[in-house]
Amino acid sequence: MPLLAVLCAFLALLMPDVATAQARPNHIAARLVAEGPVRPGQPLTLAIAFTPEPGWHGYWKNPGDAGYGLTLKWKLPPGWQAGEPQYPVPQRLVIGGLMNHVYEGQYAVLIDVEIPSSSAAARPAPIAVDAQWLACTDQICVPEQERLTLDLAQVQPGAQFDRWRAAIPALIDRTASFASERGRLRIAIPLPATLAKPDLHVFLEQRDLVRYAAVQTFAAEGDLLIAEIPLAAGAGRPQTMSGILALGNGEGVRFSAVPGPVPTGGVPLKTGDRQAGPIWLLLLGALAGGLLLNVMPCVFPILSLKALSLARAGESDAQARAEGIAYTAGVMLATLALGVLLLALRSAGEMVGWAFQLQEPAVVVALLVLAAAITANLAGVFHLPSLSVTRGGQPAGAFATGLLAAFVATPCTGPFMAAAMGAALLLPWAQALLLFGALGLGLALPFLLLGFLPPLRRLLPRPGPWMERFRRALAVPMGLTVAALVWLCWRLGGASFAAGAAILAVLTIAALAALWQGANRRTALAGLSAGLAVTMAVALPSMVAPPASATEGVLPARPFSEATLASARAEGRPVFVWFTADWCLTCKVNERAAIEREATRKAFEKAGVVPLVGDWTRRDPAITRFLTRHGAAGIPLYLWYAPGGEAQVLPQVLTVDNLVSLAEGSLQAQP
Repeated sequence: MPLLAVLCAFLALLMPDVATAQARPNHIAARLVAEGPVRPGQPLTLAIAFTPEPGWHGYWKNPGDAGYGLTLKWKLPPGWQAGEPQYPVPQRLVIGGLMNHVYEGQYAVLIDVEIPSSSAAARPAPIAVDAQWLACTDQICVPEQERLTLDLAQVQPGAQFDRWRAAIPALIDRTASFASERGRLRIAIPLPATLAKPDLHVFLEQRDLVRYAAVQTFAAEGDLLIAEIPLAAGAGRPQTMSGILALGNGEGVRFSAVPGPVPTGGVPLKTGDRQAGPIWLLLLGALAGGLLLNVMPCVFPILSLKALSLARAGESDAQARAEGIAYTAGVMLATLALGVLLLALRSAGEMVGWAFQLQEPAVVVALLVLAAAITANLAGVFHLPSLSVTRGGQPAGAFATGLLAAFVATPCTGPFMAAAMGAALLLPWAQALLLFGALGLGLALPFLLLGFLPPLRRLLPRPGPWMERFRRALAVPMGLTVAALVWLCWRLGGASFAAGAAILAVLTIAALAALWQGANRRTALAGLSAGLAVTMAVALPSMVAPPASATEGVLPARPFSEATLASARAEGRPVFVWFTADWCLTCKVNERAAIEREATRKAFEKAGVVPLVGDWTRRDPAITRFLTRHGAAGIPLYLWYAPGGEAQVLPQVLTVDNLVSLAEGSLQAQP
């Protein structure tokens, strides 16, 4: 398709003189029209009205990756001066990966002509313009030209000018600012926050500055609209820039910009390049994603609690229904609460994503203490009624289990869930909360069905003495969860912080065990342990150290940054980017099963692949912004960049064959 751009430019250079008689009619008819009679000392508005044939289109002043803009040579009376053409908002046309800025229907370009007060108005001379433009279909381009003339003595005002003028975007009365950062052009455009923005896109007048076909991202920061556009290779540094901000439905505004500060953050906005899709489809995706979380590796730490709920489901129909409803209520309350908090933080300008709670050391410590208490309860050190597996279980226990299940089970995004959660960050609050609720319903659905479908419950073993033995056996996986959380504390805050968190968990278990025994001496011991636990909890924040450096893996991956990514892509080599975190079990499974493998390393080395890894264990606003631009609310996220190509989003469950095939395909595509 780049051949089309070369061909269009070549044909434009070969245009014959416009005075040559036309041998054929133009595919885009043009006529010159004046708004009203000539009045000396007052400007006269002219219009060049274009009417393309069906299937043909013309071009904006900056045609994009291919095409040729309108050029005009005026023949005016002495002293008259034609201004710059004013264009309506163009349309986007992508053919073969190239973005064109076009007009596919009737359109008009307006030109204001300055008339000196000394001009003779009795019988003004006719005016003419030699116009050249390019007419194209999706398959062919034809240079066209015509001398357009107008007898000003016969001009009659027309209502059509009202329609043409309304199509010209107004100029914003404040100057925008722009900056180039890490391979991206960032523009802060003053725009009222209340203005409708159904489909945003920036059309720049400066050529060869940005990658026209690349996805543009937008965020709102009060009455500023912040646009980010990938820069073109070898882009210069203009001192000023101007363009049109399309708002959707043919509406737009013009802006001019100068170098200056551009705020970071803001609330991400949905654009036409990132359509979220029908809400019903997103709801189904969230429901399916929540359902699949029941079998995703990130749910393993709470499988014991779910197994206990399953064992109790063999009781009476009324109790089974009550527990199914209570468990579902707990799950949905937790997912909705996490969703509200996430949306509120993002509205306040915080760059957080899904599972943000596990990026906070204090939250991980709280989860460690809770998991340690559950482990001790399962092992019989003490007894928590809310986690009972006997016939005395109550809906309150199922509700608490649901709360914990949702809190721990949602750090990682799974199949179907990624698109829904990414869309939730861009949709209005009401629709976003529907998605979070659908996610919770999907996670709770198996237990809800068990509560209301007796045939399913009859497939479960009947309650009996085996349940007590099963309960104690389940202390093993929960103990492994505790060990994993201690390791995560070390990754988040260092060895001293991890040791302090472990001591806090032990003191909490000691206090609960002593209190459960009930004797006065043990009650005193419980109070002492609780006091020491509070002291340790207060001291823990001061123990947080910088995160531990990651150990070197099989792949010699560089740390991710947008500058590193831009540099790697500029080398013309394939790039593989993966985003991970120590709390994301799905990420770790993929790394061990597919990424950190000798077969992958050898294939990447042979094809010259540049691997980059983004560590999201602790909050990183730069990574969060990058994830948001790619429609991802959480991780894992895997991207493949072929040389000169855009990002290809890979499946969230990887295999060695996936990565080796990509590397081999890239190698075969090399000249």
